[in-house]
Amino acid sequence: MGSILFMAKTQQAEETRPDAGAQRRVTKLAKEITAFAKERGGSADGQIAYIGQRGVRLVLVGADGGWGDLVAPSREVAEQAAEKAGVTLHEALDGDLAARIRTGPYEWERMAGIQLGGPRDR
Repeated sequence: MGSILFMAKTQQAEETRPDAGAQRRVTKLAKEITAFAKERGGSADGQIAYIGQRGVRLVLVGADGGWGDLVAPSREVAEQAAEKAGVTLHEALDGDLAARIRTGPYEWERMAGIQLGGPRDR
């Protein structure tokens, strides 16, 4: 009977222990977010969007208007990484956040190039 109690306590401890892999992913994402923010004027804001089985997309907008994105396996991992990196998360990518995004020639070519007779996918 002692072994059954030991197994139950061990199983309960494992269920409450944070997933080490998820915590490593949080730490890695937080470092990438921090590097992005540093490169883009020292700060960034973000928005999380569900992309299906793959997880979520964390869109980042830097202080200088530069933008980028990262993929996380879950919303929880993305939220924890953003918090660790000091990034403010927004509910939607619209309004003030969207207005801050600055696009360059590459984005314009990719978004409208084909419709305007520009170069096709390379």
